[in-house]
Formats: sequence, structure tokens, C-alpha cells
Amino acid sequence: MRSKLFVPGARPELFDKAMASQADALSFDLEDSVPEAGKQAAREQVAAFLSRAGVADAGKLLIVRTNGTDSPHFAADLKAVALPGVWLLNIPKIESAAQVREAVAALELAEADNGVRHPIGLLLTIETPRGLRLAAELAAAHPRVAGLQLGLGDLFAPNGIARDPANVHGVLLAMKLAAAEAGVFACDGAWPDVADSEGFRIEAELACKLGFIGKSCIHPRQVDSANAVFSVPQALVEEAQRIVAAARQADAQGRGAFLFEGRMVDLPYLRRAEAIVAGAGRAH
Repeated sequence: MRSKLFVPGARPELFDKAMASQADALSFDLEDSVPEAGKQAAREQVAAFLSRAGVADAGKLLIVRTNGTDSPHFAADLKAVALPGVWLLNIPKIESAAQVREAVAALELAEADNGVRHPIGLLLTIETPRGLRLAAELAAAHPRVAGLQLGLGDLFAPNGIARDPANVHGVLLAMKLAAAEAGVFACDGAWPDVADSEGFRIEAELACKLGFIGKSCIHPRQVDSANAVFSVPQALVEEAQRIVAAARQADAQGRGAFLFEGRMVDLPYLRRAEAIVAGAGRAH
């Protein structure tokens, strides 16, 4: 998942354009980009698009950012968008393991109602001081958690922290170590100035050096830069392909977690391998 393109859920005219982009993943947003009065319409529009023939098989990793677990919209979001073909639900403003478990319980109900056979993973957004401090605990709260995503804007601005390279490095390193402790991937957040392509590239390169798998993009013009920075070595692609093949065999035998070359592989590792394989396929 070298590039994750943000798609406002209230802008259905952008959905097909996003699908035509070179982004590895599309993140349809039901939270910040949607006004209160438009929440229901947005979730219906996103659900209709994700259910459309061919979308799930178009080669994109499909993600939906829901409203938070404490929002009155959360349960309705899950019921609408917990659909076959959705890879991850991005849950914002997570600050406790209890929130993670609450999200999983609600997701399981929605999946059962919608006939989802393969469990949908969670991508937790870390965007508060408490969330960052507890990031490893949050990531380890449930096997459904596949990764952590950093929200620098929400983390820095309210606390008077400048977005300079030293501060960014410190936060990125802390979150990557938390993700590594829990055995999940880390994805970098958005760069807010679309016109500043150099700033985007510098921050992406820093995240890549720290072991992040990709960066969020708020405009299609940022996608090529993210793809270039986060393209993975061929040896890692080949290993991921072997993991995905082994997972298919394990699934056919009715097994979830399985041993691969002496290591245990469960949902977070498999999701990362699938993302690497999918991203490599689009890169060639």
C-alpha cells in the first residue's frame, strides 16, 4: 500500500476518477469530509459504489474511514460499508483497547448481516497524545488490527507542535516502534499542502526510511511520488507472494494462522503481504 488516496464520501463524482488513478488503495471517507447533514447520503453513495459490479475486483485495496466509535453514525456506517471486497475499515481517534474491541464486535455483527466471508481488518488512526502513548496496546488489542496510521495534523496543531523534520521524525519513530511491537504495519498520514510536492516527498522519504509501508494522498497528483518512494525490493515482493500462496493453501485446509518458513503468519501479516503483492502488480 504505497499510496492511499483519500476519496470524500460526499463526492460520488470523484469515485470513478479515483479508481482510474495509480493509487494502490482508495480510502473512502465518511468522517471529516462529510457534513453532519450529509452522513446518511455519503454512506449510501459509498456503499452503492463498493457494491457495483467489478469494483471489488478492479485491483484496488478498498478502505473506508468510518466515523468514530463514539459517534451516533458508527453502527450505521458499519452496516452500510462492511461489504465483500472491503479490505480495511479506518477507525479514527482511537484511544483505548476497549474502543478497538467495541469496533470489532460491531463489525462482526455487520459482516454477518452482509454475508462477508473473509474478516475485514482495522486500520487505527493515531492522532492524539494518548493514542500515541498507547499505540502498541491499541494495535495489539485484537487480531483484526492490521495497521496504524498517523494523523500529524490532528496530533500537532492543537498542541502547538511545529511540523518540522525533527518533530515529525520523533513521532514517526515512536509510532513505527509501537506498530513493530504489535506486529502490524505503519502507514504515514497526509501532507496537507497539495502544491508543495517537495514537502510531500521529503516527509514520504522519512517515513519510508523508518519502515512505513506507504503514505496517504489527498490529491491524485501526490500518488506518483508516494509510489516511487515506497516501491519495495523484489526480494520482499517474492516473499509476500509466497505468503499469499501459503495463505490460500491454509484457507483451503480450514486454517487461519499458519507457519511460514518458521514464522507464524496471522491476519496482520497476511494483509501486509497482500498489500505488497497488489502494489507490486500495479507498479509493473
